[in-house]
Amino acid sequence: MRTRVDRTATTETAVKCCQPVADRTPEPLLEHRPDLDGKVAVERRDRRFEHRAEDIAVGRLGSIEATGGEMQVRKVIVQREETRGAVGRELAMPTVKVVVAAVIANPLAGGFSQDLTQLEEIGAEVAALLVEEALRAAGDRAGEVSSYGKGAIVGLDGELEHAAALIHPRFGAPVRAAIGGGQAIIPSTKKVDGAGAAITMPLTNKDDIWSFDEMDAAEIAVPGAPRSDEILVCLALGVGGRPHARTKKPA
Repeated sequence: MRTRVDRTATTETAVKCCQPVADRTPEPLLEHRPDLDGKVAVERRDRRFEHRAEDIAVGRLGSIEATGGEMQVRKVIVQREETRGAVGRELAMPTVKVVVAAVIANPLAGGFSQDLTQLEEIGAEVAALLVEEALRAAGDRAGEVSSYGKGAIVGLDGELEHAAALIHPRFGAPVRAAIGGGQAIIPSTKKVDGAGAAITMPLTNKDDIWSFDEMDAAEIAVPGAPRSDEILVCLALGVGGRPHARTKKPA
């Protein structure tokens, strides 16, 4: 099955305190083939689907047909926070938090469906998109990712279970394949809310959920999203843990 790419899709980049939001013009149509396991292309070039990082970064994967449906992306928003000092003390190495959000159509909005397979399949596709964009935003620190988190806001015509179907069954595999490791669960939050609502996601160590240094949170809000028939799906990656982390487990 061919992939239909929505040429009207845009990508927005919002780097905190550094750069304004900017739109980038999509490239011409490309063709892709679906990979049901959602693995990242760099590791699975012999499989049936490839997500190329450059395609994802400029929003060319605006609409991806999944088995039994298609993912339609209206916006991708990238937020990067770099902390260089806190409480008057400079950090030896800045900490980094990246949050990437995709505003996607909810194919099950407006009614009840017992079968959530369509959203589960889209979950793998959107995860691959988000992690590629997040690692791109992390730049030369991409190889140092130590924590992660995820979240989703379902628009008012959907239900909370739509978020669960997106971010639980198949979301994690593409993320772990891209960052390496990932023995611990990816902590998450989800809710049903209107456009412009904020969501706060927990961050924990990707391999040891009991590592105190990485226990943190990341927040994002997107004006105008999600619309009632959309879902805002988010991935957060962290590098370096909390600034000046020094809280330890009891002896």
